[in-house]
Amino acid sequence: MTMLAAQALARRFGETRALDGLSFAVENGELFGLVGADGAGKTTAIRALAGLIALDGGQALVAGRDPALGGAAVRESLGLVPQQASLYPDLTVAENLRFFARLFCLPKRVFRERAERLLSITRLAPFANRRADALSGGMYKKLALACALLHRPEVLLLDEPTVGVDPVSRRELWALLHEFVHDGMTVLLSTPYMDEAERCHRVALVHRGKLLLSGEPTALLKDFAATGGGSAPTFETLFLARLEQADREQGSRPS
Repeated sequence: MTMLAAQALARRFGETRALDGLSFAVENGELFGLVGADGAGKTTAIRALAGLIALDGGQALVAGRDPALGGAAVRESLGLVPQQASLYPDLTVAENLRFFARLFCLPKRVFRERAERLLSITRLAPFANRRADALSGGMYKKLALACALLHRPEVLLLDEPTVGVDPVSRRELWALLHEFVHDGMTVLLSTPYMDEAERCHRVALVHRGKLLLSGEPTALLKDFAATGGGSAPTFETLFLARLEQADREQGSRPS
């Protein structure tokens, strides 16, 4: 089942085309990566799928529903961790979890069970009484993730979750994501790091709001090697080659 669908998404901000016909689909239980440099349109695509912005063209769908019109059913199926996580810095880890549980109207017993589980798997249990503004970057991201998972969403959207995170926390975050997907969750994340592409089931390489190519990481690298990309290409060399090709094609088109 297709859980997320971006169908020819278009969105302008002034003269800038943030999304220029971007299309991709994410299947149930899949870990899908939107990979691209800063300004590629990744954040705008995630905001569109979360129903946070209006589109100039195209359609975003969550389990077949328009996220902007689907009401409570869509909101309850989604978990979102934006780049700048909206936590309360003067609240402790436990207090932030409690606040988000109230937003989701979770019964006390359900909250206690889920909070205990999330604190355990994120390794935040020893820091439950520490204020959010006293957490490290990695711990802060894990708290944001825990808050987004309290209501057990079917789909998790993460916008550059590992930016500014130390290597150990980055590894732990990826381990958590693979655990969630193994349990049946659908995860879409954006990243500017090419090495993270290989950790996804499928990826979409995005540039200037357009899709450059998409597919399984190993298949994309194999195809690139077969077409002159070298004997051991990396996602960085693949992306840079496709980016240069896209810029050449754009430059050769009549204005």
